[in-house]
Amino acid sequence: MKGKSELIGGDEKLATIFERLKRIIVDQLGVDEAQVVPSTSFAKDLNVDSSEFAELIMAIEEEFSGSGRKPEIPDEDVERITTVQDAIDYLRDCGIED
Repeated sequence: MKGKSELIGGDEKLATIFERLKRIIVDQLGVDEAQVVPSTSFAKDLNVDSSEFAELIMAIEEEFSGSGRKPEIPDEDVERITTVQDAIDYLRDCGIED
């Protein structure tokens, strides 16, 4: 599955998993883009509580759905997603590509 198209600087290009996740995190949590790097911890660096994280996970599932499939992230997997890189790796393991 290819990334959703975005207009960047007037040109359409496919956004990477990281770019798409970063946009979701900034939109959902209201944090500055500079705070969102692969090593960012949701709890420690962004002070995300459990209800905010649940909403973030739902937004991630929605963003990366398509072509008749929607990644459902089970609770036991959610517990292992502590950083932005963990989320990227999880999505790649689900077959999502840049």
